[in-house]
Amino acid sequence: MYLKDVVESDVTEEMGAEMAGSSRIDDCVRQRTLKTPVSCTGVGLHSGVNVTLNLTPASPDTGVIFHRVDIDKKNNTVPATWDRVVDTRMCTAIGNDDGVTVGTIEHLMAALAGCGIDNACVELDGPEVPIMDGSSEPFVLLIESAGVVEQSAPRRVIRILKTVNVKVNDGQATLMPADQPSLNVEIDFDSAFISKQALSMGLVNGSFCKELARARTFGFLHEVEQMRAAGLAKGGSLDNAVVVSQDGVLNDGGLRFDDEFVRHKMLDAVGDLFLAGGHIIGQFSGISSGHAVNNALLRALFADSEAWTVDVMTSAEAATAVDGGLGAEPVSALA
Repeated sequence: MYLKDVVESDVTEEMGAEMAGSSRIDDCVRQRTLKTPVSCTGVGLHSGVNVTLNLTPASPDTGVIFHRVDIDKKNNTVPATWDRVVDTRMCTAIGNDDGVTVGTIEHLMAALAGCGIDNACVELDGPEVPIMDGSSEPFVLLIESAGVVEQSAPRRVIRILKTVNVKVNDGQATLMPADQPSLNVEIDFDSAFISKQALSMGLVNGSFCKELARARTFGFLHEVEQMRAAGLAKGGSLDNAVVVSQDGVLNDGGLRFDDEFVRHKMLDAVGDLFLAGGHIIGQFSGISSGHAVNNALLRALFADSEAWTVDVMTSAEAATAVDGGLGAEPVSALA
């Protein structure tokens, strides 16, 4: 589901024809994309395959689109939307009707969401987004390196109108109305080293880049062999994940935050929720939630047409527009 497909007619009507291409665009927060292409190379966490990723600008209302450039005999394009999610085991993977998939997209999606990037194309020559150091920070640095530009279109957002709840096994999550994007996450692991952690945060004033981006993915030493037997974590190492044993963290240097575990779960939620097709204006609450719960929540949300609406962000809301603290250049030829 592209956000533009949902709203192309009714939002334009609601805003008035003069909004498109007139001075009234100045009354809105604008969409943003990258100024220039940027790339990186790294190993896939689960596939173990070396992958090159190219992140490139995209036109207004494109959203985030993945292209598998290593595939040329099938449709190699996969939109990054909730209804394209095909796997939530240990990561979020999306796919198209031709069976072309892209795995472990959540950390990149979180970086794009947290930096306020509305439109981008992601080219990959392999089956999975490279894991880099296990956090979103390398992707944030790529976005900073590329630069950000505003576009000649208002930012379209999904406003939550009523509370939606889901429960999947031991995890649960909620979306409820709020004036700005915010998250509450609680975790509880059967590990004396992690135990219970909780964190609440609004995604304003660059908080994603300051407080969440560096938090790394994590796993337990006793689960490593099980994951590899299931064809997962083939590229995992202490360089790209926090590994927890009965005695504590095995990584040199320890943790980046005392509560790095719950921060990473919140980071994952930011990335998974961006699969809504745009930025959500509402409050997310997750208790022992993960990729499966996050996707189930979006499916429940969009199944109830009374629970959400698509809107534009007015200039009065600029202070609460998610931008990662990254300034954007004015509209250019890219727009």
